[in-house]
This record gives sequence, structure tokens and C-alpha cells, in this order.
Amino acid sequence: MNVALIGASGNIGSKVLAELVARGHSVTAIARNTDKISASPKMKVVGADANDADALAPVLRGHDAVVSSLPFAPGLSDKIVAAVKKSGVKRYIMVGGAGSLEVAPGKMLKDTLTLPEPVKKILDEASAVLTRLRGERDLDWTFFSPAAEIGPGERTGKFRLGGDQLVTDANGKSRISYDDYAIALVAELEQGKHLKRRFTIAY
Repeated sequence: MNVALIGASGNIGSKVLAELVARGHSVTAIARNTDKISASPKMKVVGADANDADALAPVLRGHDAVVSSLPFAPGLSDKIVAAVKKSGVKRYIMVGGAGSLEVAPGKMLKDTLTLPEPVKKILDEASAVLTRLRGERDLDWTFFSPAAEIGPGERTGKFRLGGDQLVTDANGKSRISYDDYAIALVAELEQGKHLKRRFTIAY
């Protein structure tokens, strides 16, 4: 596939980029700071600001899919979705947040946490974006929530997937490595098992 990856230099984005290239996909790696990205024959590196939908749309045009791996900030996700729609690309995968995952009927993970107001606003924004995507009819979107804890770790290829509920292990922990998250994201891109849905992952 020919994939546009927004946020290709970040912790998750860089792992998704490596996984896409390793599986033979062609990638347009998009980042505000391209210095962190090492080009390869299957990759084109483009500097772009995701806050500018009019400038981003032409960069996305002509790809088979767009993957967004950017931190949540008020209004940013809406601008990216607008750029994707303007580009004419139908397939869109968003690296989502874990805060909106259910831990009990009617209760989200973010509702159980005591957080500083700036962090709370980020989680609220991620939850709001998911709600907006669920009303989106023009895109074949997927919102991929990581485990409650995501960070450096082993590439195992062994994990469990879920839907709207937080996935935990026998000890009640919910965690995943960047590498294994990337494996599952690229598999979703290739197989399209969660179109117009959210799904999640954990060990």
C-alpha cells in the first residue's frame, strides 16, 4: 500500500513507520521536524504542519490510506480529519487514547483517574474525537486505543485485542510496547477488520 503517516517522528509514529517499511509498504513520512527521520528507498519524507488542513491535504492526496500518530490537542484532530477528507483518501487510522476505554458499564478509564487539568483536557479531547468519528460517514476510519500503559519494550507479536473495554492481564495490568502496538496497527491497515470502529490492545 501507499501510506501517508502523520507524526512519523514520534515514539509511536517512528515504530509504525519502521513496521510499514519492513512489510514492504511505500510511506510518505510526514512530520514537522523531519531531522529525526532517516529516509529509505520505500519512503518519502515531507515536512508539514498538521494544523494547516489546506496545506496538508495535497500531501495526503493519492495515498491508499492515512495514519495519524500525533498527540491530542484541542482542534488538531478535527483539522487532520478535514485534511484527509479534502484529500479524497477514504481509509484513515488514528492512534487513539486509552482514557475513553470502558472499565465498567458507563464508566471510562479517564473517569477513574485523578489528573492535572492539562492532562484531563487531553483525555477529554481524545474522547470527543472518537465521538465525532462515530458520526463520520465519508471516511473508513479506525480509532486504535493503546493499553493504559504504552512505552518501550519487547517486540513479541503476542497480544490480545479488544473493542471498547480496557484489556488487562491476570494481575489487572493493561500495557503494551510501542513495537507490538505498531504490529497490530499495520495489521489493521492490511486487513481492515475494524472499519468505522474503535479497537484496543494489551498483553
